Amino acid sequence: MYPALTVLQALGSDAQPVLWVGGEGGMEADLVKRANIPFETVPAAGVHGVGLTHIPGNLWKLFRGWLASRRILRSFKPDVLLFTGGYVAVPMALAGIRYPSLLYVPDIEPGLALKVLARYSDTIALTAEESHTFFHHKKTVVTGYPTRPDLGYWDRKSGRKALNLDPDQKTLLVFGGSKGARSINQAILAVLPDLLKQMQVIHITGNLDWEMVKGETQALAPDISMNYHPYPYLHEEMGAAFAAADLAVSRAGASVLGELPRFGLPAILVPYPYAWRYQKVNADYLITKNAAVLLENEMLSAKLLPLILDLFQNSSRLAEMKQAMFSLAKPDAAQKIAEVLREMAASQKHSTGGAA
Repeated sequence: MYPALTVLQALGSDAQPVLWVGGEGGMEADLVKRANIPFETVPAAGVHGVGLTHIPGNLWKLFRGWLASRRILRSFKPDVLLFTGGYVAVPMALAGIRYPSLLYVPDIEPGLALKVLARYSDTIALTAEESHTFFHHKKTVVTGYPTRPDLGYWDRKSGRKALNLDPDQKTLLVFGGSKGARSINQAILAVLPDLLKQMQVIHITGNLDWEMVKGETQALAPDISMNYHPYPYLHEEMGAAFAAADLAVSRAGASVLGELPRFGLPAILVPYPYAWRYQKVNADYLITKNAAVLLENEMLSAKLLPLILDLFQNSSRLAEMKQAMFSLAKPDAAQKIAEVLREMAASQKHSTGGAA
């Protein structure tokens, strides 16, 4: 959802009026409403990979979602549709087949829902050239991954100051996404004293593990505890953490394809084992560019500490990774997607004689 919010920011006044359609009970409702964007829901459910007993009910939800989507489209009369993935977009894509639509694909390899949506989309925006292979017969444009504009407000000096970090010390950033990553959190806690003797650590734990992390860190020796900077979550200051760090340890969700390059931040990527295919492909993309290294989830306990220490001790390799990561940055991705939407909306208005 963050790419879509970022694109709406890039559109500015051109995005008025706008309507966000999400799934019933989805996590995006609060964030979208906080951004003062009108929000409606439609029923939706996946049918791939679910048990046979759930398929009839999920198909019924999709049908209801299609009916709800038709009602919304008749009422709102959009000029263009923007899809950013997920099965919740499928009923809207089916109902809105006569409207021009743009699909943004965040991961290198699209999931099943995105492959379905691609069939009904006029244009497909891609994070990287490597995704072309999945859309042979569709109009595509490579835009990059849209990153929040507030990330760009930070540099190394201001980031370290905001997070009360030593301006001259080596800095490791550890994060696992908005919900955190328990296996990464546990692996970091197991080697934390060894790390803190040589560097400062920004650790974004996620809310689920926050109490566990607080309890574990109370046992840290006073002389090294000052080097540990844990947070359950960062929003406005996430850019400060990226800018302040010399190396990251993280999952390989789609956001790393935009956020890490924007700051030229080398990374140890640990793909989520239950979304291995897509996160592994994302990780491989950065690894083949010499911007990151791979660490499999089951090897965290054995290899995390030596890998971190080896990279920090090999300053020339870390510098090469940093440059390679920075070369992949596309800070104008949101503006590129916004421009495509403007062109599609203008064409729609022209073809309908100015009607919405």
